[in-house]
Amino acid sequence: MASEKKNTSPTGNKKSFGAAFLHWLPFYLMGAPGLIYIFINNYMPLAGLQIAFKNFNYAKGMWDSPWIGFKNFEFLFKSKDAFIIIRNTLLYNIAWIFIGMVIGVGAAILLNEVNNKIAKKFYQTAILLPYLMSMVVIAYLVYAYLSPSSGLITKGLEHLTGNTIQFYQQPKFWPFILTFVHEWRGIGFGMILYLSSLLGIDPGYYEAASLDGATKWQQIRLITIPLLKPTILMLLILNMGQIFRSDFGLFYQVPMMQSPLFPVTQTIDTYVYRALMQLNNVGMSAAASFIQSVVGFIFIVTANKIVSKLDENSSLF
Repeated sequence: MASEKKNTSPTGNKKSFGAAFLHWLPFYLMGAPGLIYIFINNYMPLAGLQIAFKNFNYAKGMWDSPWIGFKNFEFLFKSKDAFIIIRNTLLYNIAWIFIGMVIGVGAAILLNEVNNKIAKKFYQTAILLPYLMSMVVIAYLVYAYLSPSSGLITKGLEHLTGNTIQFYQQPKFWPFILTFVHEWRGIGFGMILYLSSLLGIDPGYYEAASLDGATKWQQIRLITIPLLKPTILMLLILNMGQIFRSDFGLFYQVPMMQSPLFPVTQTIDTYVYRALMQLNNVGMSAAASFIQSVVGFIFIVTANKIVSKLDENSSLF
C-alpha cells in the first residue's frame, strides 16, 4: 500500500496540475492582453526613472547622459513657489476625495431608487456625459459662463449688482469654481462604481427591513452604507495614491492660463509643465514625476495600514 501511494501520488499531482491549468487556460488567455498592456505601459518605462538622476542630453540619449545625483530634485523644492504648488496639490486632492465620495455615494443611492428603466438609463447617461467630454470643451463651457464680456453668470450678476466681476482676474473665486467643475465632471464615474456595488446587494435585506417598519432613510443608513463600506474604503485607498498629482487639463485649461490666478490654480503638474516648456529640462520633469510616485506609494501603504487596523477585510493587501 505504501509503495502504491509513492508511485501514484506524483502522477496524480501532475494530472491535477495539468487539469487545473487546462481548466483556467481560457481565463489566462482572456487576461493576457491586459497583462501585456500593463507590462508595456507600466513596467518597461521603469528604466526611464534614471533620467531623474541625469543631466539628460538628447544627443547622448538616456543611457549615456551623465549622472548628476539629486540636482534635478532641487528644482522643485528650492523654488520660491514650492510651498504654494505643494499646498494647492494636496489641499485640492484631500477636499475632492471626500467631497467626491459623498456626492458619488449619494448619486448612486438616488439613481438606484429610480424604478423606471428608461428614466434610469437617461439619468445615468446624462450624469456620465461630462466625464466623457474633453477638458478643452469644458474650459470653453466655463468661459461661456464666466467671460467678462458675455458670460451668462457675469451678465446676470451685473444686472443684479451693477458691477462686472472679473472672474479671470480674481483668485478668491477659483477654489470653488474648480471644485464645482471637478465634481460636475467626475460625479458620473464615481456614481457608476458605487452603483455597481449597490446592484450586488441582496434585495431581501430591504424587504426584511420594510417588514420591520424601517423607513427609507433607516434602510440607507443601516443597510446600504454599511454594505458599501468595502467599496468606499477601497476607492479611498486608491485615490490616496494620486494625492500628489493633479488633473493637468483642469488646472491648465479651465483657468485659461491667467497669471493672476496662479496662487490658487498652480499645482505641481502645471508648474513642471511650464518650467519644461521654458527650460526644456527633461530631467526636472522626470524628478517631479518620480517624487509624485514615491509620495503616492507612501500614502497608499499608510492608508491601507490604517484601514486594515479598522477593518481587516476592507484593506487591499
